[in-house]
Parts: sequence; C-alpha cells; structure tokens
Amino acid sequence: MIEAAIFVVFPFCMLYAAISDTLSMTIANRVPVILLATFALVAPLTGMDWTSYAWHFAAGAVVLAVTFGLFALGGMGGGDAKLLAATAVWMGLDINLVGYLVTSAFIGGLLTVAILVYRKSPLAAYTGHSRFLRYFADESVGVPYGIALGLGGLITFPDSSLMVWALERLTT
Repeated sequence: MIEAAIFVVFPFCMLYAAISDTLSMTIANRVPVILLATFALVAPLTGMDWTSYAWHFAAGAVVLAVTFGLFALGGMGGGDAKLLAATAVWMGLDINLVGYLVTSAFIGGLLTVAILVYRKSPLAAYTGHSRFLRYFADESVGVPYGIALGLGGLITFPDSSLMVWALERLTT
C-alpha cells in the first residue's frame, strides 16, 4: 500500500500540474498540499529516520524561501513556487534536489525558447485558438513553467529516496 502511494501520488501530481498549467496557466493549491500531506504520512512508514525526514522538509523551506522571493519580484508564478517547494520535500536536501532543479531549469529553458519562437511564427495565428495552445500563442502571458517542473519531477523522481525504497521493496 505504501509503495502504491509512492508510485502513484507524486507522478500523478506532476502530470496534473503540467497539464493544468498548460490549459489554464494555474497550478491548483491542492497539488502541493497533496504532495506535502502524502510525504508527511508516507515517509515515516518507509523507515526514514527523523533527521532525514526533517532535512526533506528543510529542502522545501529553503526552496520556498527562494521561490517566494522570485515570486515577489515577478520572476515566477505563485503556483510554480509552491509546486517547486513541495517537490523539493520529496527530493530532500541532497543531490536529488540539485538534479531536479537543473533538469527543470533545462527543460524550462527549452520550453521558453520554443514558445517564443512559436509566438513569432505565423503558425501561432492559426493554431493559437486551440485550448491547448492558446497560452503558448498569447504574448501577454508568461510561460507555463509548470510543464517544466512536472517533467523535471517525473525524470528525476526514480532517484528519490522514497522511490528507491519502494523499488527495493518490490524486488525483495
């Protein structure tokens, strides 16, 4: 049961955030809340020691402080900041978090360049009315960075401590 929660909740939340940001330029507050609540309930059941548990929440606090500053400066959306912080809790304050941040930043950079090129292309005038592409075509809105955060989370999640634990449990 614990393994199922680990295998399902995090990936589902990452996919939901990416799709939601694509369609509405918002990431619902329930996504980071579900991530935090699930981690808080599941991690102790995996045998994670309390020091590691605390460091995972410290990772979320550090990321939230930085992303809140970026949000205050207008450099990041509030949903993105909360999603990043909740994801950081799952990754922990170690190399997994660095991998997640670097992967998400790389994907975000590629996504931003692709959207900027698309917005300047004639294709945007024809396809910009699609429900899936309307925010990509609209130059008055930012980039739906939840896509990059979701994909970065999905790519780096297999190396996270909870996923490693769950996979080891399945093989024994």
